[in-house]
Amino acid sequence: MNFLLQAALLFAAAVIAVPIAKRLGVGAVLGYLFAGIVIGPWGFRFIANVEDVFHIAELGVVFLLFLVGMELNPKRLWVMRRAVLGLGCAQVFVTSIPITLLAYLYSKDLVVALLIGTTLALSSTAFALQALSEKRQLNTRHGRAAFSILLLQDLAVVPLLAIIPLLGVDDGVASFSWWGLIRTLGVITVVVLAGRYIVHYLFKIIADTGVKEAFTALSLLIVLGTALLLESVGLSMALGAFLAGVLLSESAYRHALQADIDPFKGLLLGLFFMAVGMSVNFSLLTDHALPVLLIALALIVIKFTVLLGLGRAFGLSWRSSTSLAAFLPQGGEFAFIIFNVAVAAFVLPQSIAELLILAVTLTMALTPLIVLGVETLQSNRKRSTQGFDQMPTTDKRVIIAGFGRVGQIVARILAAKKIGFTALDNSPGQVDFVQRFGNKVYYGDASRMDLLRSAGADKAQLFVLTISDAESSLQTAEMVSRNFPHLRIIARARDRKHVYQLMDLGISQIWRDTFYSSLKMAEATLQGLGLPRQESSSIVETFRTHDEHRLHAHHEMHNDEERMIYLAKQSAKELEELFDEDKEDAV
Repeated sequence: MNFLLQAALLFAAAVIAVPIAKRLGVGAVLGYLFAGIVIGPWGFRFIANVEDVFHIAELGVVFLLFLVGMELNPKRLWVMRRAVLGLGCAQVFVTSIPITLLAYLYSKDLVVALLIGTTLALSSTAFALQALSEKRQLNTRHGRAAFSILLLQDLAVVPLLAIIPLLGVDDGVASFSWWGLIRTLGVITVVVLAGRYIVHYLFKIIADTGVKEAFTALSLLIVLGTALLLESVGLSMALGAFLAGVLLSESAYRHALQADIDPFKGLLLGLFFMAVGMSVNFSLLTDHALPVLLIALALIVIKFTVLLGLGRAFGLSWRSSTSLAAFLPQGGEFAFIIFNVAVAAFVLPQSIAELLILAVTLTMALTPLIVLGVETLQSNRKRSTQGFDQMPTTDKRVIIAGFGRVGQIVARILAAKKIGFTALDNSPGQVDFVQRFGNKVYYGDASRMDLLRSAGADKAQLFVLTISDAESSLQTAEMVSRNFPHLRIIARARDRKHVYQLMDLGISQIWRDTFYSSLKMAEATLQGLGLPRQESSSIVETFRTHDEHRLHAHHEMHNDEERMIYLAKQSAKELEELFDEDKEDAV
C-alpha cells in the first residue's frame, strides 16, 4: 500500500476513534488501541504489514523516554524522595514478587520469570495520568501518590531496557554477559561526558541565530542521535533517549525543548498504540480465552491488593488508598515495548509475549470500569452514612466553609490570633491533605442543615464562605441565610456573575477571586513602565472605586445581558474620562 495512503488511514482512524473513546470516558490510549484493531490484520485489513508501522511508531517511545528523562531533575526528586523512592520502590518490589512466582511456576526459567514479574508490576503512565487529569484528581493525595509511583516505574524501565540486550542465549537458556555490561557502562559514560560539555554550547549557538526551525531540528537531532548511538552498540534506542533527557534536565533550554518535542511525542506515541492494536493476536483470544482472562484478572487482583495495602502503610486514608488502587491495577504501555525487545533478543518466546500483551490490553480496557465501580461504592457509602465527621460540642465564633487556598489563609490568621473557628470541606482528599499539616478540618457538605447545626451555626457570629464552586457556594449561602439569619456571611466569589447571585441572597460583604491581586499586578506594571509609585497607586485606586461603584449600581440589571453589555461600554468611556480629568488636574 502507498505510504501516503497508509498515513492517511492511520490519521483518519485516530481522529475518529480517540474522540469517541474520550467521550465514553475510557481514555485516548484505548482509543488508539481500538483504532489499530479496526484497521489492522484482525479488523478490516486496511494495513497488513504492521512491522512497517512499528518502525516509525517506536520513535514515539523514544520521545516519551526523553521527556521522562527530563523530569529526572535532582532537586525535584529530592523533594519527592519519600514518595518516589519509598512508595514507588515498594510498589514495584512487592507487586513483582507474586507475579514472578506465578511466572516461574509456568516457565521454570528464573530470568524469564523475573522479567515478566517486573514488567507486569508497572502500570500505564499515559493511561493513569490522563484518567486522573480528566477527573481533576491529580492534586488529591491518591493523585500525587499515583504520580510518584508512575515516576519511579518510568525510571525502572530504563535498567530493564538496558539489561535485556545483555541477556544472550546459550543452548536455549538466557545467560548474562559481563562484557556487555562493561560496554554498556562505557558508552553511557561517553554519552554523559559529551552531553555535559558539548550540548549546552550547541543550543546556545543555535538559539543565538533566532531560527526556531533550527532549534527544533537540533532538539530532534540530540534525541535521535543519542538513541541511534546506543542502538549501534546493541543497547535500546529508548535508553539513549532517556540519557539525553537526563543530560538536559537542568538545562536553561529544557522548557523550549519540551515544547518542541511534545507534539512529536504525542503523535508518534499514539501511532505506537495503534501499532500495538494492530499486532494483537486475536486468534489467541479465541484459542486461549481462559488463560488470557485468568492472567488479566490475577494481575488486577494482585496490583489492587498491593496498592491498597501500601497506600494505608504510607498514611493514606482508606478512601484515598482505594482510589489509588483503582487507577493503577492495569499493565503498562512499557510492557508492549519490553516484551517486544525481549522477543527480539531471544529472551522471551513469541507465544508467551503475545499472550501477555493481550492480557495487558485487557487490563487497560477493564480499568475504567474498576474506577467507575470504586467511585460508585464510595458515593453509596457516603450516602448511607451520616455524611459528615462528628464534631465535638463547640461554641466557636467563626465557621469556615471550604478549606482550599482562600479558606486556609483566613484560618491561619485567625489561629495566629487564637480565635476559635470550625472548618468544613466537602473533599475527603482535601481534608486528608490539610490535616497532615496540623489543621483540624471536618468533612461534610456545608449546605446540609444537620452539618450546620452540628458545626454550631446557631451560636456562631460569622460564616466565612470560601467554597470555590459557584453552585455549591450559592446552595450553602441560601441555606445559611434562610435558616440562620443572625449569622453574618463574608463570601468569596469566583466572578462578577457569582457576586450578583450572592447579592441577590442579601450578602453584602463579598470578595472577588483575583480582583485585588490583579489590581496589585496592574500597579506593578505601571511602575515598571516608569510611572511614579504614587501616580500608579492613584490610577489603580480610581479604577477600583469606579469598578466597585459600577458593581453595586448595576446589580438590579445583571440578568439583562444586552443592557449589561451597553453599560460595560459606557463604563469604559467613563473610566477614560476620569483618567483624563486626573491628568488635567495634575497639569
